[in-house]
Amino acid sequence: MNYKTMRQTAREKIKGFCRVCPECNGKACAGEVPGMGGAGTGASFKNNVEALAGYRINLRTLHGVKKPSTQLKLFGQELKTPIIGAPITGNNFNMGGALSEEEWAEAMIQGCLSSGALGSTGDAPDPAMYKAGVEVIAKAQGQGIPFMKPRELAELKDYFSQAEEAGVIAVGMDVDAAGLVTIPVSPKTKEEMKEIIDSTSLPFIIKGIMTVDEAEIAVEVGAAGIVVSNHGGRMLDHTPGTAEVLPEIAAAVAGRIPVIVDGGVRTGIDVLKMLALGADAVMIGRPLIIAGYGGGAEGIALAVRRMTNELKQAMILTGCQRLDDISIDVLF
Repeated sequence: MNYKTMRQTAREKIKGFCRVCPECNGKACAGEVPGMGGAGTGASFKNNVEALAGYRINLRTLHGVKKPSTQLKLFGQELKTPIIGAPITGNNFNMGGALSEEEWAEAMIQGCLSSGALGSTGDAPDPAMYKAGVEVIAKAQGQGIPFMKPRELAELKDYFSQAEEAGVIAVGMDVDAAGLVTIPVSPKTKEEMKEIIDSTSLPFIIKGIMTVDEAEIAVEVGAAGIVVSNHGGRMLDHTPGTAEVLPEIAAAVAGRIPVIVDGGVRTGIDVLKMLALGADAVMIGRPLIIAGYGGGAEGIALAVRRMTNELKQAMILTGCQRLDDISIDVLF
């Protein structure tokens, strides 16, 4: 399989839901939710892409970096790349249903594992969708992270039980999905968040942090990590791009909690930029949807390896031997 063939297959399978544009920037699909677009005018989706594009990189070649390492340890796992597959569900109403929830989860988890990355599964109106993801992770010896929506505690406890029984390495919550009307969800107070996290023995990741004050709350309530995210621009119109808010958030909680970020990441150079802005790892969504629909687990592995190789090349050309060497000095 090659990249061109993979994208062409994806274009055929998700026709009518995603155009597989040459540049995935949110312009052609603005307002297409359900679907692959951004909410409302699509500004939040577009802001993610434009914020990253606004950063430029300092080229440096007078150094000794020849074979950089992209390895890192995260949530107790040794990874070959700082790339994490984002939690994605709703294949029927967002991508057309060419893959079932189980088939999608299998592609995501196995594709990430075979390329040295870490995959996630998601949650949707039907609890069976969350369960399908957890079962796939269980078959992969727990190597994956199931994310859930901000449901009521009684329901979350059942979700936690499924995850704990599957032996997953961590669980997460899309707190930025609190405005959904198709699921019984709601925002959570600091006290409610603390009670939720205390209800599981698993490391707990809060996804959907966009301000310093909420990053501080995540640390205070005992989160094991945060994801700086506006849900791919699919929840609230006119939010800033994640690359705009990441530096301040990362600086505020540096050394206290791992910081992951998503939003508009399309290449290994984008990964480099996010790491330079303070992220420990980067979560990828839409590019892996295209890869998964275009080639299953093999397609996702192809996309992750491509981005990782692009990251390595960018590290050579910026003088970074290890991920820890990627600092704000990389950026112009």
